[in-house]
Amino acid sequence: MWTLALRGGARVAVVAAEWRDALGVVTCGRVQLELRDGEPGPVLGRGAGFWLRGTGVRALRNPGRGTARVRVVTPQGQDRRMPFDAPVRELPSEGGTT
Repeated sequence: MWTLALRGGARVAVVAAEWRDALGVVTCGRVQLELRDGEPGPVLGRGAGFWLRGTGVRALRNPGRGTARVRVVTPQGQDRRMPFDAPVRELPSEGGTT
């Protein structure tokens, strides 16, 4: 499990193959999905979960000013590297040791 931190106004491209088994949950702020045609998609708020496999979403955007955070969960044993180059930082697990 890792956390994607998106500064206000930031945009991160989504590579479908790298998100195929990942579930994202917005834990802070808001995240907007950018659709395959470049049009803005839905804005997801705190507590919203999303699965990108097969959706054609091409980017995640932070439409706000503050930092938005998305907790990304992948199946056990999967490589924990971050699948893209972005202003990302891994945060310690909540309630556990780091």
